[in-house]
Amino acid sequence: MTGTTRSSEGLDDRRKRLLFRCWHRGTREMDLILGRFADAEIGALSKDELTELEQLLEIPDPDFYAAVTGAQPLPQEMPAALFARIQAFRAVDRD
Repeated sequence: MTGTTRSSEGLDDRRKRLLFRCWHRGTREMDLILGRFADAEIGALSKDELTELEQLLEIPDPDFYAAVTGAQPLPQEMPAALFARIQAFRAVDRD
């Protein structure tokens, strides 16, 4: 899978923007990590979790990828609970 499998239909504008941002990070690795997570979870995230996701998306790709892979810690001021969910998330291709 190389792109979103979820339609933005039925999502509010904030969720649509976040879904787009998760799939258009700038590096393919981050597109796949965040995009797949967003495809599966964006509709169920609470308002607080959406705010946390917006904060996480401000981290530059190299730093975010290093944190996801465990090469460096997540910046201390970032929301750790949602990050842990992203880090643990594993999408399964169903083809």
